[in-house]
Amino acid sequence: MHLECFVEEPSAAEAMRNLFPKIVPPEVSFEIHVYNGKPDLIYKLPSRLKGYKGWMPNDFRILVLIDEDRQDCHDLKSQLEQAAGNAGLITKSSAGGKTFQVLNRIIVEELEAWFFGDIAAVQMAYSRINPHLGSKKPFRKPDEIAGGTWESLERVLQQGGYFPGGLAKIEAAREISKHMEPSRNTSPSFQTFLAGLKSLLEE
Repeated sequence: MHLECFVEEPSAAEAMRNLFPKIVPPEVSFEIHVYNGKPDLIYKLPSRLKGYKGWMPNDFRILVLIDEDRQDCHDLKSQLEQAAGNAGLITKSSAGGKTFQVLNRIIVEELEAWFFGDIAAVQMAYSRINPHLGSKKPFRKPDEIAGGTWESLERVLQQGGYFPGGLAKIEAAREISKHMEPSRNTSPSFQTFLAGLKSLLEE
């Protein structure tokens, strides 16, 4: 089996390169395609999926991963589902429990929420951050962090003396994801992603 993954930015690609080997069985190959931001991915997705439909082998699967960014989650999911449906591809939502080819997953609200879902990984990557970070109320529910998750991560890391000139998102994604353990992540949207991906690859 082979997995094609579409992401909206390089930091997500870095995280997936480290996370997939912890989730995806070794016999499943994967390739990650990076777009120039969320609008670019949404704009190009319909034609890209139609192209895949024309040649895609039976053992290929597609994962579309996109940030919520405070957008209506249901509207965003509908856009992704419609793009796949118009291309003639079967999504998890439309499969009715049967084999499906496309998994659409939304990160609530941004990739950095998934990092806060595994505070231990953040602490292993950046040892000078507050050792009690995980017990602080704002971080107990990573999908509900107010004021933007990447801004929160930047603030937390800067308080530890990292990235004084501003968060290097790609570097942070690479270093934190190296230490992430999928099963312990407390982000609900991460666990939804994890369950969906396992289901996609079991078909």
